[in-house]
Amino acid sequence: MSIDYDSILETMIAAAREAGTLTQAHFKRFRELEIGVKGPGDFVSDADRESEQLIRKRLLAIDPTWSLTGEEFAPVDGSDPEHRWLVDPIDGTVNFAHNHPQVAVSIAYYHNGKARVGVVHNPFLNETFHAQAGKGARLNDVPIHCSDKTDLGRSIIATGFPYEIDNLALLMRRLEHVLAHCADIRRLGSAALDICWVACGRLDGYYESVKPWDFAAAQLIAREAGACFGHIQALNEEMNPQLCGDNILISAPSLFKPLQALLADAGD
Repeated sequence: MSIDYDSILETMIAAAREAGTLTQAHFKRFRELEIGVKGPGDFVSDADRESEQLIRKRLLAIDPTWSLTGEEFAPVDGSDPEHRWLVDPIDGTVNFAHNHPQVAVSIAYYHNGKARVGVVHNPFLNETFHAQAGKGARLNDVPIHCSDKTDLGRSIIATGFPYEIDNLALLMRRLEHVLAHCADIRRLGSAALDICWVACGRLDGYYESVKPWDFAAAQLIAREAGACFGHIQALNEEMNPQLCGDNILISAPSLFKPLQALLADAGD
């Protein structure tokens, strides 16, 4: 079977932008939005659910037999299908719930366990990042490249924190190490956008533990923009690094090993 990646990308961008328009509409009538809670600090809203349903309809029109893993309706089942969509309808839901515009729609297409196409769209800044494997990364259809920073001491590093913090001491040690050896740290509230900001050079590095749908599209965009992608600690051989969100690390090429060593030195 021949896969038309250009057509897939076109559908993904259209779906992300349509979902983004829906998200903006909810944002405007935010005070009337019914917000529930599915976990400590983990908000889920009508906008999340409606956005994912819209995306699901557009993507499965390509082939209804392809697997779709979405944050709201289809959690990862542990299988490794040939064709898989990974969708986060609103990455940065807490930002959204507090009227912060650092919010993104993230859609990835994986074939045989590898990212082939990724789209991350911020409707509030009207920015669409996208990439195809082997074809580079773009922001609003303009080629982008990661930072060429070589001095860790002058780098800006982003991170995030889990909704349920079960190892606060480790998080604090890592923060302390980064603040002691880097120029500054950022916590923007959207993993997909943090990674895309590394891709376009607004940030020099990023680390965090996240879910597959949070980083599946963005990690491809970052790699296609020249960034290095990996993990703070080595993974077990049976784990797929492109789907394992534990302790991911993405940075400018020259900073990857020193930043990895710095974070690993904080312990586990």
